[in-house]
Amino acid sequence: MPDHPVLTQDSSMLTRRFGKEVINYYAGSRLNRYSFLRSDAKFLSNAAASTSACFLALSNLAPLVLDKRSLALLTLDDVEPLIGRVLFAQSDAEAIEQFDSSTKTPLVLFLGALDETDAPELETQSHGIVRARPFFAVDATPREPYADAASAFLRQQEVLGRKLQTDSRSMTLNAEAASIYAQARSMIDWNGRHPFCAGCGNANLSVEAGYKRVCPPTDLRGSADAETRGDCPTRHGVSNVCFPRSDPTMIAAVVSADGSRILLGRQKRYPPDWYSALAGFLEPGESVEEAVRREVWEEAGVKVGRVVVHSSQPWPYPSTLMLGAIAQALPGEETIALNDKELEEARWFTIDEVRDALRRGAGSLVSPPSKERKEGQLRVPPPQAIANRLMTAVVDGYMTGIPKI
Repeated sequence: MPDHPVLTQDSSMLTRRFGKEVINYYAGSRLNRYSFLRSDAKFLSNAAASTSACFLALSNLAPLVLDKRSLALLTLDDVEPLIGRVLFAQSDAEAIEQFDSSTKTPLVLFLGALDETDAPELETQSHGIVRARPFFAVDATPREPYADAASAFLRQQEVLGRKLQTDSRSMTLNAEAASIYAQARSMIDWNGRHPFCAGCGNANLSVEAGYKRVCPPTDLRGSADAETRGDCPTRHGVSNVCFPRSDPTMIAAVVSADGSRILLGRQKRYPPDWYSALAGFLEPGESVEEAVRREVWEEAGVKVGRVVVHSSQPWPYPSTLMLGAIAQALPGEETIALNDKELEEARWFTIDEVRDALRRGAGSLVSPPSKERKEGQLRVPPPQAIANRLMTAVVDGYMTGIPKI
């Protein structure tokens, strides 16, 4: 993964002390998310109508692509048959006041914008002029009442050479495309999973360009007169507006007490000889370090002492934040026992075994193994996965000295 633009010439004290910042696959997007403009209908409508606007279309969470590495970035003309030409015509307040649960249209998200000096000027309501190239995501999944329009749109895109990448977990997109896709996929998935209010069960409404969902107090239900809804706890006291969720998950390369081996585990769904770093969800009231110690003991019976956070990775399946760590087992506490039975097997591998597996490469879970690999030899996740980056850090000497730039 290349450096983020702000880190290209980095020579900060932090970098000299701890080494270069690690930017994992699915992270490192150059889009400025402009979160404070998500409620600015004037900006959003101008941005969507801009000749520089780019639209990413997903169907059943699969992106439209030009090839295995490149997203198909569409124009407003391309997506007009599905979503129309006038977008974000209402403010959020107006949309709430005129809410009609019987009206369903494809979700359109504002992803952010590339700040470019030669981009068109975009006027905002209260933040002056923004000069940037805006990016949007459209959920083109065929659903009623627009299933026919969505299906026709997807067929037309295929005629134009833009196909759905249904095997998106193969992780072949280039790094920049992957980061944009990760954001779009997670946000579309979240909106799709939460069409009803958690407080009262009524249909809710997507606002702030797809980043919040609210429970309107009235509903037109296809008529001219709005029907007042019953009371809802989300309209009282501290705001209970529905926000996107991101599930924190620890993943750790666990090194033996003497530093000579790495603990890896495998699930039943993995291909033969495929092992990865141990991982698990954080629980409320638990730090990353505590979660590493708990999960490693629960899954493999090994007790861990020191834990150091290495890097993080957004993982859009559906919306996980992988918190990568390197940990060291306590002396005399390295006997493996599958306490919670989540893993099929856990094993200690020597540093050299892991180094050789990293060198051979693995491809994705659905890819064939390297031709160099002999039957029975270790397979590990590809470089796009944070597990690979954690193992690489260990074999490259992370524990014996931080590399200087």
